[in-house]
Amino acid sequence: MTNINWLEEVEKRKEALIKDTQGLLQIKSVLNEEEATPVAPFGKGIEESLQYLLHKGKNDGFITKNVDHYAGHIEHGQGDELVGILCHVDVVPEGDGWTDEPYSASIRDGKIFARGAIDDKGPTMAAYYALKIVKELELPLSKRVRIIIGTDEESSWQCVDHYFKKEEMPTMGFAPDADFPIIYAEKGLGDIRLQMRMAQTETAGTVKLLAFESGRRLNMVPDHAKATVEVDGSMEDASHAFNLYIEEKGLEGGYTKEGNALILSIKGVSAHAMEPDNGKNAGYYLAEFLHSQALDANGAAFVSFVAEKLAFDSRGKKLGIAFQDDITGDLTVNTGIFSYNSSTGGTLGVNIRFPVTCDIEATREKIKAAAEAGGFELSKYEVAPPHHVPQDHALIQKLQKVYEEQTGEKAELLSIGGGTYARSLEAGVAFGALFPGREDVAHQKDEHIFIDDLVKATAIYAQAIYELAK
Repeated sequence: MTNINWLEEVEKRKEALIKDTQGLLQIKSVLNEEEATPVAPFGKGIEESLQYLLHKGKNDGFITKNVDHYAGHIEHGQGDELVGILCHVDVVPEGDGWTDEPYSASIRDGKIFARGAIDDKGPTMAAYYALKIVKELELPLSKRVRIIIGTDEESSWQCVDHYFKKEEMPTMGFAPDADFPIIYAEKGLGDIRLQMRMAQTETAGTVKLLAFESGRRLNMVPDHAKATVEVDGSMEDASHAFNLYIEEKGLEGGYTKEGNALILSIKGVSAHAMEPDNGKNAGYYLAEFLHSQALDANGAAFVSFVAEKLAFDSRGKKLGIAFQDDITGDLTVNTGIFSYNSSTGGTLGVNIRFPVTCDIEATREKIKAAAEAGGFELSKYEVAPPHHVPQDHALIQKLQKVYEEQTGEKAELLSIGGGTYARSLEAGVAFGALFPGREDVAHQKDEHIFIDDLVKATAIYAQAIYELAK
């Protein structure tokens, strides 16, 4: 039985697919550490979602396993090799501004609306029904296929860390938790903290930097920065210089006075750290302005390092770490957290995205040397290595074939600066379920999945499972 109309098989089960997807979406599966117990380590809602799928799998005749409530799996087929499909049932908090209740799974305009609709409960149910179709058609398989259900993808990935300590790593697989066609390469991710060394003897300036704060997350371009300075001289001169600066740069900003202190603020534009140039780093602009002022020694050391080694340089040229390759493009640098206090000193939190062929340890040594030369110490260097599956790998070849046959469109290979769930697999790629041209509404209000896309993704996944495991 090789000439299977996969889309037709999904259409036969469309009503049940929609109903079961709604059922999963109606469970509020947000991390709740206050509810954590040994049988619900991430909270009751996440455990309920895990049990929803495992119960459904057991009723449909699959082999199921709950791995200490951290994760689970649903398995079909036989053979020594294992094909993995890595999904997750936890979702981010719903936020405000929804048209309908965020867990209603209401249907309007051909879409199912709910938190998790596209990330990742809708695609998870598509993968489940794909495996169900392969099983119900009694197609012969030479490999086992396992849907692995994660429960902590939106926070710290403890689920897959725990799972793969107990269970085997698939030979190959995919995560339906990103974009179609195929994401085959992801940059390495580095979180870095630079700690400033305070000067032993303080030298006076006409302006003393009391505090500097910008950013909350390493993986985001800060959209606001604030500094408090003590002015030993003309407040009017200092405030006038600041007004000229923000006007020249076309920025929003302002100042307030408190005694002989001036509180300066600048608004930037937020963006994801995978491409810092899509935003305007408010911390960089404020540091650049302060670098032009006659600051005290410690204040000057802090803003000088930012201005001379980090500011407006998303490619790491100032740090001496610029690198690029043909697989994932340029190394990128984002300073996501700035913190300075005249009593305790300053820290900088930096996020770096490494191309696949970049020497991570050599990069570390260059950053350390640049930091030390600028009066800072490298106090943290945590790296998740790049993830890459060669273009000629059987996994890629088969998924390209399936996607092109199902859509009639070329299956372009994508590389990204972000990280997907696929990097939990040794040989894994991200494969849907967001189709090209669709708005990415994951983590947004009114998150949704088009029912036509849910059906089409299920057909793609069903053929992919068969091609990978037959």
